[in-house]
Amino acid sequence: MSASLNTATTAAAQDPACAEPLAVLGRDVTVPLVTGGEVTYAALDYAASAPALQRVWDDVAAYAPYYGSVHRGAGYLSQLSTDLFEQSRVTVAEFLDCRPGDQVVFTRSTTDSLNLLAAVLPADCQVFVFETEHHASLLPWTSAQVTYLNAPRTPAEAVATLERALADREPYGPALVCVTGASNVTGELWPVKELAAAAHAHGARIVLDAAQLAPHHPVSVRDLDVDWVAFSGHKLYAPFGSGVLAGRADWLQEAEPYLAGGGASRKVSRREDGGVDVEWHTTAARHEAGSPNVIGVYSIASACRALTEAGFDNLVAREQQLVTRVREGLAEVPAVRVLSLFGEDAPRVGVISFVVDGWNSSHFAAALSAEYGIGVRDGLFCAHPLVRTLLGSEPQAQGECGAPEAAPGERSLNAIRVSFGAGTPDEHVERFVRAVKELVADGAKWQYRTEDGRCVPAV
Repeated sequence: MSASLNTATTAAAQDPACAEPLAVLGRDVTVPLVTGGEVTYAALDYAASAPALQRVWDDVAAYAPYYGSVHRGAGYLSQLSTDLFEQSRVTVAEFLDCRPGDQVVFTRSTTDSLNLLAAVLPADCQVFVFETEHHASLLPWTSAQVTYLNAPRTPAEAVATLERALADREPYGPALVCVTGASNVTGELWPVKELAAAAHAHGARIVLDAAQLAPHHPVSVRDLDVDWVAFSGHKLYAPFGSGVLAGRADWLQEAEPYLAGGGASRKVSRREDGGVDVEWHTTAARHEAGSPNVIGVYSIASACRALTEAGFDNLVAREQQLVTRVREGLAEVPAVRVLSLFGEDAPRVGVISFVVDGWNSSHFAAALSAEYGIGVRDGLFCAHPLVRTLLGSEPQAQGECGAPEAAPGERSLNAIRVSFGAGTPDEHVERFVRAVKELVADGAKWQYRTEDGRCVPAV
C-alpha cells in the first residue's frame, strides 16, 4: 500500500435514466413491527444523521490496518496516516472550491466549527443571525454583541432585513453574519450569494452553515463568496464524528488557539520566572490541538470524492423527484399541513416538516416507526424559534402521547420531519406516503404511551 493510499473503490458516475440511489450501510437492515413480522427499515431521518456510504466504509476499512499517529511519528504508518490526513484537507478544499489562502480546519461537527469561529472573533465584533437558524448557528455567539433578526417570509425580505440591520449597526466595526444554506426544518434554500453580497457591501463577513446544504448540493466558497463554511461529516454520509470549518485564515491566525495543547503549539520554552512561552502554529493546526480524528477526517474526504464522482447534477435531479413525490403525496391528505417559510414554490432539499390535524406529532412519528418500520423525527429539531414561528398558536392534539418538549402545564408544540437523500430508495418514500394516508384515514393499529418523555408502543 503506497503512502498516497489508493481508495478502496471507485464510484461510477450515476446515469440519470437509472435513478439508482447510492449504496449506503443499513439498506438491508430489517426491524420488527408491533403488528407482527419484519420489514426493511426505511431510514428517513437524514437531516439528523445520514447513513454511511458503502464507499466510505470500504475506504475506511482499507485504511484501518495502516492506522497510525498523525504528525507524531517517524514510522511508516505514521507517515502514511499524516499524508492521508493532509491529503484529505486538500480533497475537502477542492470539494468546497476554496480560494487560495483559505484554511480547512477539521473539527468534531458543525456545532464545533461554529463555536470555534465564535472563539476567534475580534474584539467588539457584532454578530447578525436570523432566528430561523439551527441552534448550532444560533447559540455560539455568547461573547459577542448579537442581533437576532426576525424570520423573513421571502428570500428578498431576508436580504433586505440583513441590509437594514447592518446599515444601522452602531458602532461601525467588525461584524459577522451567520446564515444557513438549507433549513433543517423546511429544507428551503436560502439566498446565500445575495446575503453574502449584502454583508460585504456593509463591511461584514459571513459564515455559511452548510450542514444541510453540502450533502444535497455543490457548495462553492468562491462562487457564493462566503468567508467561511461549516459542515458535519455525519450528515455527509461520513460517520466517526468529524466536521469542517473552511475559509479565511486571518481571524483564525490572529486568535488564541481554540484548544491549547500539543499539535497547536510550534515551540514551548520555560521562562526564567518559571512560566512558559508558547509559539503557536499559524496553519490550520493552530486550532487542531490533540491527536486528530484521522479516520473521521478520511471518511469526510472519501464522501467528498464519492459525491463528486457520482455527479451532483444527477444526485440533485433524483432527489428532486423524491421531494416532488413526498410533497404531492402529503398534499393529497387534507389533514396534513407542510411547514414553509418562503412558500410552496421555494426550492428545497429533501427535508420536509409537517403537522397532522388530530394527531400529536410524537404519537404520529411513533406509529410510523412501530407499525411501518419508518424512521422520522418529531419535535422542534434544535430550531425552536423557527418551528414555534411556523406553528404559531396552532393547537396540537394531545393524543395518546405528548411531545417530549412540552413542560408540565404547557401546550404541546412539535412537528414531524421526514428527510432523505442520495441513498434513499424509491420504495422508502412510497411506503412513507402510503403510511401517512393510512394513519390519517384509519388511525393507529396499536396503543401507545409516554415513557421517559418519548411516545412508545404500549406492551
